[in-house]
Amino acid sequence: MSTLNLTLLTDLYELTMMQGYFKAGNNSMSVFDAFYRSNPSKGGYAIFAGLEQVIEYIENLHFDEEDVNYLRNLGIFDEDFLEYLAHFRFSGDIYALPEGTVMFPREPMVKVVAPIMEAQLIETALLNIINHQSLIATKAARVCHAAQGDGVMEFGLRRAQGPDAGVYGARAAMIGGCKGTSNVLAGQMFDVPVLGTHAHSWIMSFPDEYTAFKTYANLYPNACTLLVDTYDTLHSGVPNAIRVFSELRDAGIHPKSYGVRMDSGDLAYLSKEVRKMLDEAGFTDAVIAASNDLDEYLIESLKSQGATITSWGVGTNMITSKDCPSFGGVYKLAAIADKDGNLIPKIKKSENIEKVTNPGDKTVYRVYDKENNKVVADLITLADEVYDENEELVLFDPNAPWKKTKLAGGTYIMRELLIPVVKGGKAVYHSPKVMEIRDYCTKEKDTLWDGSKRFSFAQLPRVDLSQKLYDLKVQLLNEVHEVE
Repeated sequence: MSTLNLTLLTDLYELTMMQGYFKAGNNSMSVFDAFYRSNPSKGGYAIFAGLEQVIEYIENLHFDEEDVNYLRNLGIFDEDFLEYLAHFRFSGDIYALPEGTVMFPREPMVKVVAPIMEAQLIETALLNIINHQSLIATKAARVCHAAQGDGVMEFGLRRAQGPDAGVYGARAAMIGGCKGTSNVLAGQMFDVPVLGTHAHSWIMSFPDEYTAFKTYANLYPNACTLLVDTYDTLHSGVPNAIRVFSELRDAGIHPKSYGVRMDSGDLAYLSKEVRKMLDEAGFTDAVIAASNDLDEYLIESLKSQGATITSWGVGTNMITSKDCPSFGGVYKLAAIADKDGNLIPKIKKSENIEKVTNPGDKTVYRVYDKENNKVVADLITLADEVYDENEELVLFDPNAPWKKTKLAGGTYIMRELLIPVVKGGKAVYHSPKVMEIRDYCTKEKDTLWDGSKRFSFAQLPRVDLSQKLYDLKVQLLNEVHEVE
């Protein structure tokens, strides 16, 4: 992405609004928040991903001659504005959650502080990048949770909605917890493990199944996983696989990893029968891998049925997040400077309570129970608020402010989640490697209570407002009502 000019990856109205600001002489400093309103798949959390690509987009944001000429030919932009675009560079600040962070609805995952023309332009691309990768990272986290520590491999490239979705979806799936991907380009770009076995066509291209297995084992003796369901899993595939494994053992060859894979049939029943056959033959450490339209719900069900599968290949349902194919990230103005340079908080009123925005320049604190390091709540505050962990902290539900929780000083830990990633248009944050982000994400998921990880009736963690922010929100809503 760092080599691509994605400047025109935007909605037309971002540019028409920019020209409107330009003509009106309004390029005031502004604050925009990117957030989302509900978790994918009715879950209890989401995973933030895509930040590295957002930073690359910002650093490379410019209108080249071809871009300007294209806009000129649309016949809706004036020459003075086009001249401004020809010299455009982003000069603002961006704060964001670190990639792999567990996040909850309504809290800023990205905050943009920039002249309003600049902040407006980046809305579409920023949401496009973050919405997609956060969606797939969240889906992968759910699938990996269902696998209960078993390895999960992402191999959905052929079913992804285009090359970019396949590549960056694989990246996000790795962040969410997968152990590897079948996507070789993603492996090269992001330095993540690439994994794979063979297809049914390999078996069918040989005179018989045993010869196909034997040839494959001779080629790849240290990573030999054989697909056993081309003809008959229990009466042909597994016996032929055991024959090949026995020959390797007799030859003194001990593969680093080996086993069988099934892609059809009753996976719970078959896996238990396959486990018996492998164990009786002395291959107790052989992996049993499974694929075939898996998702977190089916994996959880197979686990509950006693399936002996220890490795899961998940494709279509993860790379497309099939049951929830979009992430509802939005980007809203929270404050804009007046003629004296003072930031004036702004609020969007709506008949739908969940669409009423939180005003002002804000940040987010995560509150942990000091004893077990589990998330107690997230607290959205004004950016200049300061807290002392040795003092009592009062939390309340902003939709029912009489519901209060008091945390005694010394019993909790507060962590500010938003960190600076771009200052004055320049990156100040170096993104970790994908596998490092994956490790961080694993630790993040460990801070969630089990109830938030459930697939049905997940417990939603609390997202509260500070007293100052709550009072400001009520004040602005009352002022809007008075104007009406």
